[in-house]
Amino acid sequence: MAKKDEKSHKHAPLIGIDIGGTGIKGGIVDLKKGKLVGERFRVPTPQPATPVAVAEVVAQVVAELSARPEAPAPDSPVGVTFPGIIQHGVVHSAANVDKGWMETDIDGLLTARLGRPVEVINDADAAGLAEARYGAGEGVDGTVLVITLGTGIGSAFIFDGRLVPNAELGHLEIDGFDAESKASAVARERDGLSWEEYSVLLQRYFSHVEFLFSPELFIVGGGISKRADEYLPRLKLRTPIVPAELKNEAGIVGAALEIAIKHKLHK
Repeated sequence: MAKKDEKSHKHAPLIGIDIGGTGIKGGIVDLKKGKLVGERFRVPTPQPATPVAVAEVVAQVVAELSARPEAPAPDSPVGVTFPGIIQHGVVHSAANVDKGWMETDIDGLLTARLGRPVEVINDADAAGLAEARYGAGEGVDGTVLVITLGTGIGSAFIFDGRLVPNAELGHLEIDGFDAESKASAVARERDGLSWEEYSVLLQRYFSHVEFLFSPELFIVGGGISKRADEYLPRLKLRTPIVPAELKNEAGIVGAALEIAIKHKLHK
């Protein structure tokens, strides 16, 4: 590849796909800005969400995005998130999708279906990577922990801008319980807790994580981050703690960023 072509290829946008329990979303990502180029495209997650059915919807989303004028080259790699533990391209947990995903080579499945390179990353890891690079963690060295409060507690461990994959910090045992069973956003609603009562549980959780890892920054994501002013000011920590900034686009952006890093298309 000529030097000029290589340089332009390095700055080209990439497609990111975010597989969720209810929707499969995709977008074309400008990796200089960490933003979507044009609108994101969403298709409901098929039920049951079997590997073959999901692969077909991912192909549908990629085809729609690839037909746009601003689309990257047809052979460019695609980054994909998945709500489970991913190691060497293989699924090792599947909480909110079909159990048929267990031990599936998801990288191989999607690469074969799309006919272009695909790499899959855990969804919380992708969102955390994007947030650390383009959002609230931009420019922060050392350990940044991105914690998402939702159905459970998701987490991403970033050190000096690099992802330490598959950190499952929502499953730490605190006071004899799985942390997410007491301190997730869904647990707050289930137990009818006031923000003050919920803050007590979050304090216990974040204090424990702080003691274990001594991070430079906590970033709190998930839908509940929109109400951050209800609980973050109540927390007493050594570590600064701030709400996430990228919101619903974080997974798509992080998926594209991760594959760009792997393919050396982005610093």
